[in-house]
Amino acid sequence: MTEDFLPELTADGVIAVIRAPRIADAAGLCAALAEGGIRWVEFTFTTPGITGHLRRAAKEAGSRVGAGTVLTEVQAREAIESGAGYLVTPGCRPAVAEAAEEAGVPVVMGALTPTEVARAVDLGADAVKIFPAHAFGPRYFKDLAGPYPGTPLVASGGVSGDNAAEFLAAGARAVCAGSEVVPAAAVAAGEWAEITERARAFMAAARRTAA
Repeated sequence: MTEDFLPELTADGVIAVIRAPRIADAAGLCAALAEGGIRWVEFTFTTPGITGHLRRAAKEAGSRVGAGTVLTEVQAREAIESGAGYLVTPGCRPAVAEAAEEAGVPVVMGALTPTEVARAVDLGADAVKIFPAHAFGPRYFKDLAGPYPGTPLVASGGVSGDNAAEFLAAGARAVCAGSEVVPAAAVAAGEWAEITERARAFMAAARRTAA
């Protein structure tokens, strides 16, 4: 893991998760998000042509670009070779963890139950993504802090501008922003001004409520 991974993730607090059938310009998308205050961008393997998008996005200065929905060792290696600075899985994936460790790339591993959190930690996850976070809500993050103090948790699934700060206040290191910030239609059409405003509104709501 790079030494600045967790400190920067915690400081920024938001990862934009891109799920779209088409991306007009991955670098332009990252720039639009960064202008709105979101530097962390996760391109998922559910998006066609993800490796090409990763290569283009990785060139955008100031953004932390990663690959999500990584399920296999092959996908992990493809993502890393394409410039992904971190990997995100929807569940506990030993082969992905091994590939990430070998390459020195951080991995955020998906989990939901306490048993799965322990499994993710044992596999060497640099952070554990609780998915779907809305299933148990912000209070669940406080509950997990009891048996797993100090384990970096990320909230994903059902997080919005209305509840993001609650998850952060409950102990999440970061939250994942989806269609509220990066709707598929806007991503496909390259509506960067709209995405910048959505990102700015999400960040402002999260930080205002958290304070």
